[in-house]
Amino acid sequence: MNRFPLVVDIKRESLEDGPGIRSVVFFKGCPLRCVFCHNPETHDKSLEIAFHSRNCIGCGSCVIACPRGAIALDFPGRILRDRCDRCGRCADACPAMALRRVGIHYPVEELTDLLLRDRPFYRHSEGGVTLSGGECTMFPFYLRSLLRRLKAEDIHIVLETGGYFDFATFRSMILPYLDLIYFDVKFADPRAHEQYCGRSNRRILDNFHLLMLESPDSVHPRIPLIPGITATRENISAIAAFLRNEGAAQCSLLRYNPLGLDKYETLGKEAPDLPCGFMEISEVKEAYNALLAGRHSCQR
Repeated sequence: MNRFPLVVDIKRESLEDGPGIRSVVFFKGCPLRCVFCHNPETHDKSLEIAFHSRNCIGCGSCVIACPRGAIALDFPGRILRDRCDRCGRCADACPAMALRRVGIHYPVEELTDLLLRDRPFYRHSEGGVTLSGGECTMFPFYLRSLLRRLKAEDIHIVLETGGYFDFATFRSMILPYLDLIYFDVKFADPRAHEQYCGRSNRRILDNFHLLMLESPDSVHPRIPLIPGITATRENISAIAAFLRNEGAAQCSLLRYNPLGLDKYETLGKEAPDLPCGFMEISEVKEAYNALLAGRHSCQR
């Protein structure tokens, strides 16, 4: 188990990832491969190199820096991925930041100090820190150390998860420090979840059940709405029934966001065949009505 995760981004002054003003830490690495993921840079827990073609000035510094001959100025994606060992020297040499390292390791003490810089914002807005990904629960030892330090400073903690983790480890090392858990439920049917996310959701649904027994007031389910995939009346109704049976008092709908599609190209990956625009409000209302039909309270 990797104790030293990489961070792809720290979003400060966020108003979308929990109550108040928050700093959101996006960890790199995820056990799922959801075809509709809008953070593909968080899939692989190892360092990656991204190429942003609009920034490139064609200076050739990357070609000189690469020890494996994995850079070609006449190649649209710039990086010959089958040769690249992700050493990062090309990114270090690039003066225009067209080539960039994706993933930075922060020692726990350094990340804690960085997050505590925004403590005045947390205090005055009743905000705090949100841990996200990827799937941050892949790194329980690191998280426990980080969370202990943040809790010693009385920081409110939110964790965003896809639910695919070992419950015993989560319960002992992470759960005691959490104030709120945003738990994504994408499908009710295990076969559909395996088709679109790469693995069955049996562990995810079991973990949700156990969390509702252990700490029901801290669990807030969310349903990502993906047109034609998760945002179907059949799926929404089935999730509503599951949540009702588990005693969940409310949930949130996450409107489909197409802004991550461009990230696939920068990583040399093929983008999924998904809509290029945001969901229509009428589509969100239809999903909301499906939840109401399942007699489930939901926040839009």
